Amino acid sequence: MRKLGFIGLGIMGRPMAKNLLKAGFSLTVFNRSKGAVEELVNEGALSADSPKEVALTSEGVITMLPDSPDVEEVILGKNGVILGARPGSVVIDMSSINPLVTKNVAEELKKHGVAMLDAPVSGGETGAIQGSLAIMAGGDEAVFKECLPIFEALGKNIIRVGGIGAGGFAKLVNQIIVALNIAAVGESFSLGVKAGLDPQTLYHAIRGGLAGSSVLDAKTPMIMGRNFKPGFKINLHLKDLNNALSTAKDLDLPLPLTGIVQQILISLFANGRGELDHSAIATFFENVGRVEIKSIINGQ
Repeated sequence: MRKLGFIGLGIMGRPMAKNLLKAGFSLTVFNRSKGAVEELVNEGALSADSPKEVALTSEGVITMLPDSPDVEEVILGKNGVILGARPGSVVIDMSSINPLVTKNVAEELKKHGVAMLDAPVSGGETGAIQGSLAIMAGGDEAVFKECLPIFEALGKNIIRVGGIGAGGFAKLVNQIIVALNIAAVGESFSLGVKAGLDPQTLYHAIRGGLAGSSVLDAKTPMIMGRNFKPGFKINLHLKDLNNALSTAKDLDLPLPLTGIVQQILISLFANGRGELDHSAIATFFENVGRVEIKSIINGQ
């Protein structure tokens, strides 16, 4: 499978599409914002005027979209992928959406002889650029194996976690852990700063112990450097926690810590911080504690 379509050229989708071109795949792209399309065309991609047109020219179509309604519209809606996809082709949704929606979309595609994988990712913009994303895939094992070369152009840790929808559930688990970790960093470092500790010294003191984590290493320098340029936006993380709580309700499962952090994200969104990187979760604790997690050593 070498002729692919790619729909959704945002912060994550654009570098992912570029990596597919670099890996030698033929790519037809569609995006509502035309600037991103022009950028990809300049690098060798073809452009299409609709998701349907993307599917008509592709053996497989990748979608990387903000939320469940966007995926439903692009795949099943007017001029959607389903109207152009040929029997035997594959749709790979790499968005982070409600897994129950994923299952419904997959059922509709199956009626047309089209297979589907859900394969959300973790690693943020940096991972998308470097081609080092973690990919959590759900769907038929044979289809997954067929699509493995595509995933290998995009990521390093590629795991099939189960049937269709399993990738989405795995991503919700991932997003809960990441959100709660960032919140823990913000809350705990606020305590340290309030007590008079330098956060940079504190960071180096704890990162080699059990408190060390990828989240600590990725997000603490951003917080200390006051760099909240989005690799993954707060409003998107809020969407993921909303999906986690919604699906947990359907499964009769309480997620009390997730609910608390969701409320923190709602507060940040309401205060105009939804477009900031999710490392800015820490600013909630800074505001209530009247502190700033910023190093005082060498002005850093």
